[in-house]
Amino acid sequence: MKNGVLGSCIAIATLAGSWLQLQAQSDRWQQRVKYTMDVAVDAPANKFTGKQHLEYYNNSPDTLKRVFYHLYWNAFQPNSMMDVRSRELGKIAVGRDAKGNIRPDWDNRVRDRISKLNADEIGYQKVVSLKRDGKPQDFKVVETILEVTLDKPILPHSKAVFDMDFEAQVPVQIRRSGRNSAEGVDFSMAQWYPKMCEYDYEGWHATPYIAREFYGVWGDYDVKITIDKKYVLGGTGYLQNANQIGYGYETPGTKVTRPAGNNLTWHFVAPNVHDFMWAADTDYKHITQQVDGFTAHFLYIENETTRETWPKLAKMIPVAYEYIKKHYGPYPYKQYSFIQGGDGGMEYPMATLILGNGKMNGLYGVAIHEWMHSWYQGMLATNESLYPWMDEGFTSFAQDNTIYNTVDSLKGKFPQADSYAGYFGLAASPFEEPATTHADHYNTNFGYGQTAYNKGAVFLEQLGYVIGAANRDSGLLRYYWEWRFKHPNANDFIRVMEKESGIELDWYKQYLINSTKHIDYGIDSIYAKGGKTVIRLRRIGYMPMPIDLMITDKKGGKVLHYIPLTIMYGEKPNEYPNVKRVVDAGWYWTNPVYEVEVDLPLSDIKEIEIDPSQRMADVDRSNNKAVS
Repeated sequence: MKNGVLGSCIAIATLAGSWLQLQAQSDRWQQRVKYTMDVAVDAPANKFTGKQHLEYYNNSPDTLKRVFYHLYWNAFQPNSMMDVRSRELGKIAVGRDAKGNIRPDWDNRVRDRISKLNADEIGYQKVVSLKRDGKPQDFKVVETILEVTLDKPILPHSKAVFDMDFEAQVPVQIRRSGRNSAEGVDFSMAQWYPKMCEYDYEGWHATPYIAREFYGVWGDYDVKITIDKKYVLGGTGYLQNANQIGYGYETPGTKVTRPAGNNLTWHFVAPNVHDFMWAADTDYKHITQQVDGFTAHFLYIENETTRETWPKLAKMIPVAYEYIKKHYGPYPYKQYSFIQGGDGGMEYPMATLILGNGKMNGLYGVAIHEWMHSWYQGMLATNESLYPWMDEGFTSFAQDNTIYNTVDSLKGKFPQADSYAGYFGLAASPFEEPATTHADHYNTNFGYGQTAYNKGAVFLEQLGYVIGAANRDSGLLRYYWEWRFKHPNANDFIRVMEKESGIELDWYKQYLINSTKHIDYGIDSIYAKGGKTVIRLRRIGYMPMPIDLMITDKKGGKVLHYIPLTIMYGEKPNEYPNVKRVVDAGWYWTNPVYEVEVDLPLSDIKEIEIDPSQRMADVDRSNNKAVS
C-alpha cells in the first residue's frame, strides 16, 4: 500500500483503459458502481453507523424497476437460513472421524452456533433510510436481501444515485466475518456493508447468504472508517492519509502527524474492485515486502510462532509471484494485504483474511490459495454461485502448482495428487452431484467441497491431458488477458481453450461438468495376429476420453499409441518428444471397445499401460496396465 496512490490504480492499465475494454466487448456489458462510504465505529459496543452514497450505472439494455442489496450479517441470527441450513446438514452422516465417530455434514465453524447467539452477539445490518436521486424509496427486507421498489425505473444506459443511512452490529466470529476470532483478532470486517447485487445477462443475482459464494459488481470504492486510534487497520484499497495514521503505513522518513482526539479516520480508495474488506486489531504488527510492481502488506498478532513464520511468509511471496506471473498473468493492483483474521482463509479484492498461528507450510499454503483467488475470484470473477468449480477449482490448481514449484522439498512431485484423491473419494460416494449445481443447493457440504475444489482442479489438470499441457497453460494466460474484469462463464473458458488448441471441447464440459459420469478404461484382452499384437481396450465408464497407450518392449524401447476421440476433431501435440508416437484412427464415443494393432510380436512386449502420466481421472486404474 503506497501513500496517496489514487492515480496508479492498476499496474497494467489505467482505470479509464479498463473501462474502455469493458465497453468495447459488445456481447458482454457490465454494470458499474461507485461507492462512497463514511462509517463511525463504536468498538466497545461492537456497532457502527454508516452513510453510503452509491452511483449505479445501468449499462444493460434492460429497464430496471427494482434493485436488490445484500445484507449479509442478517444471516447471523437464530433461525436464519444459514442457521437452519447448517443444522439440517448436521443431520447427514458423511463418514467417520479418526476415532470412528460419525461425522456430521455441517461446517464445523458454523455447526449450531448461530442458534445459540444472544441479542448482543448476533449480527445485523439495518437500513435506516434509502433515497434514490434524493427521493425516499420503498423497500423491504427478506433476511439477507433488501428489495427496493423504485419510484421510477432506471432506464438502459443511465445512472441512478442512491443515498443510504445504515447501522450494524458486528456478530461474534462464526463464518468469515465478525468479532473476536479464535486467534484473538478484534474485527474481521467482511460483508460488512449493504452491497448492491449483481445484475447481468441472466438478470438479478439476489442470492440469500447461507455461507457459500459471492458475486459482485465491479466499481470504485472511497471509504472512510473512523475508529479508536489504538486500532491498526488493513484491507482493500490504498490508504490516502498514511502520514496521519502511521503504524508502518507512513512514507519512510516522514513525520506522522495525527489529529487530536481519541479517534482516527482511515481513508481508503479502491479502484475497479467488486468488494471491500477491512480488519482491525489493537495488537496488529504491520510489515511490508516489495514484490515485482507492488507492495505486499502483512498484518498479524505477534507471538512465539508468528514472530518467525510471518516474516518468512513475506520473503516467500516474491518467489511465488515470479511463478504466478509467468503462468497465470500479472497482478494488476499496487498492493495486496495478507491479514490474520476470519475463520480459516477467505479472499477479497486486494486482501485476504487467513488464520495465522499455524505452521509455516500451512500458512504458506493458505496464503497462496487466497492470493490466487485474486485471479479467479477477483479479476476473472465468474459467478461463484453458479460456477464454484471455476473459482475454487482453478484457484486450487494454481495454488498447488505454485507451491510445488517454489518449495524445494516438493519440486518434482505431482502437485494435483490430493485433488485427484479427493475427486476419487467423491466419485465413490453417494454424494456426487453435477458441477452445474448452484453452490447453495448442493445436498451436502461434502459434495460441494469435493466438487468445487477437487473436481474443479482435476478438470484443469486433465484438460492438459486432453489438449496437451502446453496448450492448457498458454490457454490460461489467454483466458486471463481476454476475460479479466468481464465475468466469464464456463462456455467462455471452453471457447478460449478450443481456440488455443484447435480441439473441440464441448463434450468435455458436457460429461465432466454437466453430469456425474465417470471415466473408467481397461485393457480387455491381448492377442497375437500375424507377427503383430492386437490390444483390445474397453470403455467401462460412461465418459469417453482420448487414450495415451504406452507400449514398452523387452529391450526398454517405447512407442506411444495415441487414440483421439472423433468428436475432438483434432489431436493434441506429442507430449513425449523422446518417444515415437503413432496416431491411430479416432475412437467413436458410441463404441465400448477399440482395437490397437502394434507392430511388435506379443513375445517382445514387456508392458502395456493406459495413460502413463495418470492425469486421466480413471476411477479404477487396476486394469490400466498389463505386464508380460
